[in-house]
Amino acid sequence: MSQHSIVIPAHKNAAEFLEEHGLNKAKQIIALKHQGKLYDLFRSFIQDTEVELVPVHSEEGLEILRHSAAHLMAHAVLELFPGTLLTIGPTIENGFYYDFDTKHTFSPDDFPAIEQKMAEIAAQAIPIRRREVPRLEAIEYYQSKQHDPYKVELLQEFSDEIVTFYDQGSFTDLCRGPHLPSTSYIKHVKLLSVAGAYWRGDERNTMLQRIYATAFTDKKELRRYLDYLEEAKKRDHRKIGKDLELFSVDFEFGSGLPLWHPKGALVRTIMEDFWRKEHLKHGYDLVMTPHIAKVDLWKRSGHWDFYRENMYSPIKVENQEFVIKPMNCPGHVKIYQARLRSYRELPLRWAELGTVYRFERSGVLHGLTRVRGFTQDDAHVFCRPDQLQDEIIRVIEFVLFILRTFGFAEYQIYLSTKPEKAVGSDEGWESATEALRVALEKTKLDYVVDPGEGVFYGPKIDLKIKDALNRAWQCSTIQVDFNNPERFEMTYIGEDGKEHRPIMIHRALMGSVERFFGIMLEHYNGALPVWLSPIQIALLTIADRHIGYAQQLKDKLLSHDIRVMPDFRNEKINLKIREAQVQKIPYMAIIGDKEIQQEKVSVRHRKDGDLGQMDLTAFLDLVVNAIEQKLP
Repeated sequence: MSQHSIVIPAHKNAAEFLEEHGLNKAKQIIALKHQGKLYDLFRSFIQDTEVELVPVHSEEGLEILRHSAAHLMAHAVLELFPGTLLTIGPTIENGFYYDFDTKHTFSPDDFPAIEQKMAEIAAQAIPIRRREVPRLEAIEYYQSKQHDPYKVELLQEFSDEIVTFYDQGSFTDLCRGPHLPSTSYIKHVKLLSVAGAYWRGDERNTMLQRIYATAFTDKKELRRYLDYLEEAKKRDHRKIGKDLELFSVDFEFGSGLPLWHPKGALVRTIMEDFWRKEHLKHGYDLVMTPHIAKVDLWKRSGHWDFYRENMYSPIKVENQEFVIKPMNCPGHVKIYQARLRSYRELPLRWAELGTVYRFERSGVLHGLTRVRGFTQDDAHVFCRPDQLQDEIIRVIEFVLFILRTFGFAEYQIYLSTKPEKAVGSDEGWESATEALRVALEKTKLDYVVDPGEGVFYGPKIDLKIKDALNRAWQCSTIQVDFNNPERFEMTYIGEDGKEHRPIMIHRALMGSVERFFGIMLEHYNGALPVWLSPIQIALLTIADRHIGYAQQLKDKLLSHDIRVMPDFRNEKINLKIREAQVQKIPYMAIIGDKEIQQEKVSVRHRKDGDLGQMDLTAFLDLVVNAIEQKLP
């Protein structure tokens, strides 16, 4: 028995037992854990049972606190806005939300009143207690007394004949629990935002109002989290993209379809040129495939059956149905099948910056990180079974190289296994999963298994990158596919002169170029590394008489492929410096009388400030080195 475990006697209320033995004097224990399942503190067991004690400051305790805070928020809303219907209020990462159906339109202006009412209820230290109710009785309660069709719909889908309610004073809610012993534990809560949300995520259903909030066990932790949110708000790539004139989304043109402005298009081109160069160096060939293909192709690949909800409706072309592509892989398969292949050719590594289109609901669209049209840095490796292990390892090493080059050095790695909806044999799935597992272990990378999160045609490795705010973003993926080679009857002629089936590896390093671009903007707060900055040097003159010398320096820098923005306006130098700083240009080269006399330049860095005077060769070496070394 661990030091955080105790044995609760049979039929004994756990809360009373702890109090009798002085085991919860500080009131920090708020729940129990037995055989991996959490229980309320007021539960009893039919026999002597060893349980773990769950303190409120633990990870599980914090989740229980937030779950109870969601009920408290719903309680407050009902008191302030009678007639509101309750739907669901789960915990989420870093907080919770509750969805309401009400005639009142919530706004942040309502938050102080709701928070005040929550504080009043919490201060009453109302006990929170679990109650078991027959399911049919619960349905009757919500039909005839509460007139709440949402809870009725949920209850009608339950298979259990007994369901649980949680009561706190006049408030009651259908819930599995567990919950805090009383409302008094909920002290540090903040309502964050309000948004629309369709009931059960289906746009055919009623639009509800969702209030997002968070709760912590102590004031300092709440303050720290709110500061973090403020920093994240400042780093919002949509704001940065607008301020730096990188991209925009025009609703007349179409939601989820970003338009790239000159500076943004330039950065993207630099990224893509680097991508192409490195793929050629790593043994890949470049291919290109059309944006549309016949429906029959997507039926054969399995996308039509397993991915149709994310695909756009077919379009008619001369009485044939075509679909705009959601994936690049079938095109690469058809290139493979253009002629007979020999075992001597394999592996074939084919890469494409292929633009794809997916039907994303308007409610989830978000700047560059969730769009309807995006470019995948896609590639497929076709190999023999004896080559599979080495090819996976090569891809893993390539992924890490690309991510590190763009400034991401921390990752979370997941091995995702067979989902419920899948194609292919169990044997194929097991073989593919094992190949990925062994590759991860050979590269000595830490990973966790993510059950059921593979794609319909095969298991995968997912890499989530950590940004400057320690947020995890899904970008890179490596997938082993035995299914498509089978579906498309792909073959190669083996050493024995017979036909054999190749294995297909799907992989993306950045994932979506758009999404990766948005993540980078937030990671660097818009101050992109020198090699990626659309303008690397702002050339600033103090007076008109300095323009000639500045023009010579500009030509010299341009001859070294350095991107220069000349600012020869008749404005004060401090204004020019401020504007270059706001535009997050890495270097500023200032030219006045002194600089011309000494044939030097005064240099400022956007982060380090004044670097002093340098001769032209030293300044050029500084910038070229920063570009070549991919420095910030």
